[in-house]
Amino acid sequence: MSTQPGAITHTPEQPYHAVIFTSRRTDGDRGYDAMAARMVELGATQDGFLGIESARGADGLGITVSYWRDGAAILAWKRNAEHERAQAGGKAAWYAEYHVRIAKMERAYGGD
Repeated sequence: MSTQPGAITHTPEQPYHAVIFTSRRTDGDRGYDAMAARMVELGATQDGFLGIESARGADGLGITVSYWRDGAAILAWKRNAEHERAQAGGKAAWYAEYHVRIAKMERAYGGD
């Protein structure tokens, strides 16, 4: 499991699930960096969390992929009260646009 910036998550054998969050930030921080760090910290404590990878370009476009044991773990994370407050903040202030995609990982490989 990885929650470190720039780290590649080493996931378990398939199947597992991924939440792919693509967003375009609004200008200014307005508490975003602290919230994002807190969500990684909080997510890592949730049952079924496997890891996270995130990148953001200078143009504000970002992609965060969080990995989960199953769909039930994803739903529990979505319904976490603190996460729900962060989602509301994102809609109100931090994201000009966003999309959430959920995928079941059936095949993965790499050169580690």
